[in-house]
Amino acid sequence: MRTGAITDLQRLTVSLRGGSERRDACLLFSFTGQLDAYSDKQFTEFITDRHKGETLPVVIDLSRIDFIDSSGLGALVQLAKLFNDSARQFLVVGNARVVQTVKLVRLEAFLHLQPDLESALGSLAPA
Repeated sequence: MRTGAITDLQRLTVSLRGGSERRDACLLFSFTGQLDAYSDKQFTEFITDRHKGETLPVVIDLSRIDFIDSSGLGALVQLAKLFNDSARQFLVVGNARVVQTVKLVRLEAFLHLQPDLESALGSLAPA
């Protein structure tokens, strides 16, 4: 099992890069930079465009995000609702900054917040 970050990240905005790949029976999305009002739409579109036609669980790795604001949290909530409605497992990996922000608004259970990528991949339900 490979647990390093996706290395080929596409520029989504000036301040956000993202990438995706199939890994360990899931779709893994990895981001770096800032998830905020300037990037939330591109973030959401990037994920929704790439998951179409898939049934695999989704893991969103935000461990390399430098900043997240209420717009970024809103985008995560929107995605969580989308995947919950389609009965797909949805997990978010965060760093200390992301975890603090998510816990501040008490969304850690709703977003299935994971401490690290290895834990997230290990907690995926068997297909």
